[in-house]
Amino acid sequence: MTCHYCRTTCKRFGKHRNGLQRYRCNQCAKTFTEEHERPLDEMRLPFDRAVSILQLLLEGMSVRSVERVTGVHRDTILRLLVLAGERCSALMESKIQNLPVKDVEVDEIWGFVGKKEGHKSDDDGAELGDAYCFIGMERSTKLVLAHHLGKRTAKATDAFIGKLAYATSRDRYQLTSDGFKPYVSAVKLILRDRVDFAQLVKVYGTPRDGEQRYSPAEVVDSVPCEIMGRPVRDRICTSHIERQNLSVRMGMRRMTRLTNAFSKKWENLQAAYSLWFAFYNFCRVHKTLRVTPAMEAGIAAHAWTVADLLGA
Repeated sequence: MTCHYCRTTCKRFGKHRNGLQRYRCNQCAKTFTEEHERPLDEMRLPFDRAVSILQLLLEGMSVRSVERVTGVHRDTILRLLVLAGERCSALMESKIQNLPVKDVEVDEIWGFVGKKEGHKSDDDGAELGDAYCFIGMERSTKLVLAHHLGKRTAKATDAFIGKLAYATSRDRYQLTSDGFKPYVSAVKLILRDRVDFAQLVKVYGTPRDGEQRYSPAEVVDSVPCEIMGRPVRDRICTSHIERQNLSVRMGMRRMTRLTNAFSKKWENLQAAYSLWFAFYNFCRVHKTLRVTPAMEAGIAAHAWTVADLLGA
């Protein structure tokens, strides 16, 4: 430590009440405290406690459950979630770009913010109601390449396909989606020079009533449709990305179906998705691969910890 006034070397002079080292100038006798480290920006939450909170959220616990277990107020937990989500989003953007891929599957998973779309009134804002997360995953490495939270519209689809184009290289690969029509125009506009594109269109039976009305209708057939290029028919599949949707609903409490858990702010849902996908890619060891998807894709040398994500 150097004195700010005399520019001479200071000697140790005890500890501050928060545990930081203090120094005293030999010449002018002024005292100084070493610089405060702020790993969580303006949050005063201890770093190890913040890591524990995020680990509980990633294991499927609700915000209020984490509040009861840790004793940390739910508003602090949500501020931590938003901070972690922002850092994970930046991490994903920096690490996952221009990657060579072979098979990519895309799908959308439904959720809502505040209330379902059918319950909205004229006074409700645009961010309330249905919220669809578009997800793109590499089939062999299980790496989540891109995701985008938005409405189920052509505009949101274009934004998602743009993120997918940023994440993948220009080497040709096969892309499979469900029968959502805006994918066709978005892929032809943005990915026309690098993909063999096909859709797997599902044919549903008659919707069920009564106690089963919340369950989806039975799938009676799946029709592969070649849209662009020369997709290999045996590789037209969306099973892996649909299994990823199950992982999302098991790992994110706010996405669990038929419960009272849901997001009340769009920002919180966005942060929860960013945190989950970064954790899935870099920290969680895939049972089939026996490594993390990031390791399988060659963008990480070892399995990360939640502390690594938070300090990214």
